[in-house]
Amino acid sequence: MKLNSAAKKYGLSLAAAMLVSGCVNTTVPTKAESPKPDDLLNATLWMQNSVEYKANVRNIFHLAKIQLDDALKNKRRTALPDMQKPGYMKLPPAIILDCDETILDNSKYEAYLIKTGQGYSSTTWKKYVQNKVAEAMPGAVEFTRYAASRGVEVFYVTNRKKVSEQATYENMRALGFPMGNGKTDTLLTKGEKPEWGSAKGNRDAMIAKRYRVLLMLGDNFGDFTDKASGNLKQREAAYREYMSHWGTDWFVLPNPAYGSFESSAFGRNYHLSPAQRRQKKIDVLNSWSGK
Repeated sequence: MKLNSAAKKYGLSLAAAMLVSGCVNTTVPTKAESPKPDDLLNATLWMQNSVEYKANVRNIFHLAKIQLDDALKNKRRTALPDMQKPGYMKLPPAIILDCDETILDNSKYEAYLIKTGQGYSSTTWKKYVQNKVAEAMPGAVEFTRYAASRGVEVFYVTNRKKVSEQATYENMRALGFPMGNGKTDTLLTKGEKPEWGSAKGNRDAMIAKRYRVLLMLGDNFGDFTDKASGNLKQREAAYREYMSHWGTDWFVLPNPAYGSFESSAFGRNYHLSPAQRRQKKIDVLNSWSGK
């Protein structure tokens, strides 16, 4: 059936009105934007979801427990031979642990950075710490409680700041970590004393004056020696210098998300953009030629 001229005019007018009013969707569907590159993604995915990571961490705490028992029997053993004074064999035993990514799992914070497209900032980190949502690393509570049951003082030397010490203490206590008897400060934070900066050597030395330090556990080279602040070649030399400690009285927890291993690759120049840092990291890789 053919439409008369009046009907045609009415149809055209109706279509125009619908376009103006937005009743007709003329938007062409577009593909969802791809996630932006983020160096934290695979590391955080592995730490949160892989059984390999959980097993790796438990392996380390299991080995540390074996070495702890041996060190309790052998009074000459110490994890800080350069800091212990003559007669240290008669001192009460202690162990020193870092907190973040050693006994406290902060992968929720890393996941937050990934999902919001942000980089680390002291503002968001402080808010996260104050929320007291960090979880315990697999086997960490059991290991520290075992050490305490053997009469070993458990010290936590962390670069969380003094302002966050109370929140950290409450978070750790709620998770079941031994936090001392109230007479000894066992949670030693950055800035708690004016001389306590990022380097941990002075805090370790203070403990070594009063205790025989049996073991040290951390996720970063700087948790064991202040020589961690060197360049890549210097760090490699220091690693080899302390070879006898690894797996005996120094235990490193895996942390592929962040640490001095990453910052040393771009010269600790945090003014560089994420893309520039990534390029610096690529530049130091030892690559197959492809031939």
